[in-house]
Amino acid sequence: MVSRGVLVVTGGGRGIGAATSRLAAASGYSVVVNYADNVGPAEALVAAIRADGGAAIAVRGDVSVSDDVEHIFAAADRIGPLAGLVNNAGVINPKGRVDEMDAARIGRLFAVNVTGTLLCSKAAILRMSSRHGGKGGAIVNVSSGAAKLGAPAAYIDYAASKGAVDTLTVGMALELAEEGIRVNAVRPGLIDTEFHAMGGEPDRLKRVRDIVPVKRAGTVDEVALAILWLLSPDASYTTGAILPVSGGRGILP
Repeated sequence: MVSRGVLVVTGGGRGIGAATSRLAAASGYSVVVNYADNVGPAEALVAAIRADGGAAIAVRGDVSVSDDVEHIFAAADRIGPLAGLVNNAGVINPKGRVDEMDAARIGRLFAVNVTGTLLCSKAAILRMSSRHGGKGGAIVNVSSGAAKLGAPAAYIDYAASKGAVDTLTVGMALELAEEGIRVNAVRPGLIDTEFHAMGGEPDRLKRVRDIVPVKRAGTVDEVALAILWLLSPDASYTTGAILPVSGGRGILP
């Protein structure tokens, strides 16, 4: 198998992050599986990847904390040169209206979803950009269909944070285009993960799947395949793209 270098996947122990980590390892990346608190799934994933002949390590770190981010990327440095970053770590709050939200709720969500994306991107840029002596690479951000749909009376704060991720994707793509780094995003729609339960709606998939044009929820592997394409040389002329993986939901203005 051809080595593709080191890939950091934030929030890599579960859901879309875990699927991306598995597929990346199978594709030849040495994967840094980042997790914040839940060590069990991350270590189990790393064990499964190694059993299949892949290379991976699990590294704890809160992406909203600068020292933790440096710890994550220092672990990556010990494996080899960084080739890519998947900004997947994210949190969601229980559904509610804006007039029910307080500063603590909003602050924590933006700290992880927005500040975390910026801090991890900074660490990756310092390693991959030709401006800093790097050989280039790719960053893929995980946005959400909520960024376009707004999630009224449910998750407006989450939607706003993912709108910021979309803006960061375009801005960084333009800023880094001449430095050998491509920056793209996937915009998942209704995906079968435990994220819905984290938002207080464990039955959401059944309730809303009929509003999706293809009449089903997507899988984490379908999102991971899109992420791996954007990371790969096959997407060498693609930067600043935000790719919907949504079964047709929310693709029109």
